[in-house]
Amino acid sequence: MEEIEVLVIDVDAEPIELCKLLKIANLVGGGGEAKMVISEGYVYLNGEVEYQKRKKVYFEDIVQFNGEAIMPMLREASEDERLAAEQAPSFNEAVANNQKDNSEPFKPKNKAKANNKKKPKSNSNKGKSAVKDKNPAAEKNSRTGRKSISF
Repeated sequence: MEEIEVLVIDVDAEPIELCKLLKIANLVGGGGEAKMVISEGYVYLNGEVEYQKRKKVYFEDIVQFNGEAIMPMLREASEDERLAAEQAPSFNEAVANNQKDNSEPFKPKNKAKANNKKKPKSNSNKGKSAVKDKNPAAEKNSRTGRKSISF
């Protein structure tokens, strides 16, 4: 039996979905291809054929496909990334900092738009005979002002 070299793929979190792992490792061209090769039985997880596209793969599991073997490992965060994560506010803190005082009523930004009342239309064409186009499809829509198109 020939020995296969195992490539280590750094991932940020455990578990990772099998189809995503194949994409990250550049073993397939895209997500659709990854799902196809998994469903057709070309991918092995820890020596057994795996048909589940979103199968959870944990650290140190071995995935084999197309003569290559990969193993996900936890990526070590750099010192800069750790400091940034410690200094970043939690989600609850960020929401609390961004909440506004809702004691004042809502005020629209543009007052002209807020007082937009419709005026009654005048019937200036009353009693006059309107000349219409011979083609009824060429009539303009009264709401948009565009000519309708028929196929």
